[in-house]
Amino acid sequence: MRRPFFGRAFGRVKKGDSMDTIFKNALLEQNEVPEAILVSVFPKGEDPSDREASLAELERLLETAGGRTFAKLVQYKDHPENATYIGSGKMQELANLCQTGGVELVICDDELSPIQIRNMENALGGDVRVIDRSMLILDIFALHAATADGKLQVELAQLQYSAPRLIGKGKELSRLGGGIGTRGPGESKLESDRRHIKERIRALEEQLEGLVKNRELHRKQRAKSGIFRVAIAGYTNAGKSTLLNALTHAGVKEKDELFATLDPTTRKFALPSGNEILLTDTVGFIRNLPHHLIKAFRSTLDEVADCDAILLVLDISDREADEQLRVTTDLLKELGAADKPTLYLLNKCDKAENSIIPLMGAEAKGKIVPLSAKTGEGIPLLLEKLEELAAGGKREALLKIPSGKLGLISKLYTDAQILELNYTGDGAEVRAILDAATYGRLKEYITGDEGFTNDEE
Repeated sequence: MRRPFFGRAFGRVKKGDSMDTIFKNALLEQNEVPEAILVSVFPKGEDPSDREASLAELERLLETAGGRTFAKLVQYKDHPENATYIGSGKMQELANLCQTGGVELVICDDELSPIQIRNMENALGGDVRVIDRSMLILDIFALHAATADGKLQVELAQLQYSAPRLIGKGKELSRLGGGIGTRGPGESKLESDRRHIKERIRALEEQLEGLVKNRELHRKQRAKSGIFRVAIAGYTNAGKSTLLNALTHAGVKEKDELFATLDPTTRKFALPSGNEILLTDTVGFIRNLPHHLIKAFRSTLDEVADCDAILLVLDISDREADEQLRVTTDLLKELGAADKPTLYLLNKCDKAENSIIPLMGAEAKGKIVPLSAKTGEGIPLLLEKLEELAAGGKREALLKIPSGKLGLISKLYTDAQILELNYTGDGAEVRAILDAATYGRLKEYITGDEGFTNDEE
């Protein structure tokens, strides 16, 4: 078998080079792209189109990680083998494919147990690395993590996932020399004994706890400002970053690849009325997203849970748009954000041949906006809908205005709906309905509130 080109490229690494730079240079210098064989088990009775779509998505994930597919191997079986994932006949076929093509990486579409990984690698001769869908996603996250916060969360997720899968890995990792499935914490960490790994996980969890508190503080500060907060959520590569850039010129990286955006980006945006809102681009969702990854990135995903409204972006040109909608809504439920006011943005409508509108249900009525974030089509309608959402975020509050600030009352008549006004010896008590901006501006005078009201009620 040929030696992986990564091992050769690492000998020319310059100090300060990022993993992404190293990877790209290796590709350029060697004119070679790592190849992998994709393996999937199709249970009998399962909709074949679902599994085929999942396998196609696995291929996109591999391309995003910088590799390409050498072959796909599918076994139709009631359930995967507990010990080896695939049966003995398919295992021999897989071994022959690896030998013939000089392929040193196998990726399975289901999450593998430590025993399955060890047995598959042993059956394939020891020179082939076996990873699963979850490890590939983690690898992409490691490749795209740009901030210290993002790298911290990726390392924690990778170590939590990899720790139980390290049995007998020292020699194999040393021999392979890097590449897809080995980014992030690095081989030296993965070769450490379990005690050190556990210590590292504990240290990362402590740092992550600090990160969570810091993000919560920032979110509370934004909430106090009274500015209406909108999260842009949706399936990975649906066009969320393109939309944020179209509205705010944020300069967020746009790439036709999965998980191009990992770290959330928040920008202030002025609506045509002059009313300001905060828009946050969030990490994309995907089917079978590892639970431990959701846990590690909870502080990031909470940007969705803590917002005032959601822009749910769907790539309407994708044949799997209906399944992507299901995955996205299920994850929003898991995050506790299912009841947030939501606009359904049918992005890439300029490329769409079919519509999933009939499949979206009654809850989406009046909340659908066909648009193209790339061309600007539909943006005016989106702005109208955002104006309605921001204006609807009102709450009834009781304010105690001191005698030296009674001038605020005339301002309230302009910016709010006064329900009751009583002057007292030391000022005035006012009951009024406030929008988010006014509420934040007068928060120090508020002694109680009745939560959000709905103008339609």
